[in-house]
Amino acid sequence: MQTILLIDDDERLASLLGEYFARYDLHLISETHPIKGIETLQNNPAIALVILDIMLPEIDGFETCRRIRKHSEIPILMLTARGDVMDRIIGLEIGADDYLAKPFEPRELVARLHNILKRLKKTVPDSQSARLQWGQLSVDKRLHQALLNGNNLNLTSKEFELLLLLAENSDKVFSRDEIMNQLSGIDAELFSRSIDILISRLRQKLKPLDCIQTLRGRGYRFIPPTR
Repeated sequence: MQTILLIDDDERLASLLGEYFARYDLHLISETHPIKGIETLQNNPAIALVILDIMLPEIDGFETCRRIRKHSEIPILMLTARGDVMDRIIGLEIGADDYLAKPFEPRELVARLHNILKRLKKTVPDSQSARLQWGQLSVDKRLHQALLNGNNLNLTSKEFELLLLLAENSDKVFSRDEIMNQLSGIDAELFSRSIDILISRLRQKLKPLDCIQTLRGRGYRFIPPTR
């Protein structure tokens, strides 16, 4: 069973989801306080994914997400207020991987979780093809890591997927629509803004490399570094 951490101060929600998740081979542990949730994440390596509410006591979900991202690249699904587009934009900017508005259907939540976990479990049988290298930039598919001069870039799962998509297809220009279709979990309602944010965040982490080219009116392309 995959272990999911829920950080939400609604104890009733945790109880209901715990019973529901068990039907789908998911084990839920929950914390009602964000600080305790962060501690639980740090002390439990079995946790595969975090469900994070925005409305939390003392520090909100945005700040909690920022603190998690300082030490972990674990996928984060944020629970947002219905129709609050700005919440989802901010969540994406600070490293969330997916979003679901409250109230939600539990089955949709499970489907999103399984989708994220399925992507994480993809393996590459050929160890040689598991590691890609372009000059000082290397990408390890098995570990879901990107290194620049040997230093981990600490990419979120979405940033890693985006880099891998562009880098493995450096001869292709990807439009925003094509990127959105490839990166499942991107909200269609926000795709133009969310893809731009993802590109911007990835570029920041890749500095001083300038290997993601914007072609006005067409999209984005990866330019392999030569050194």
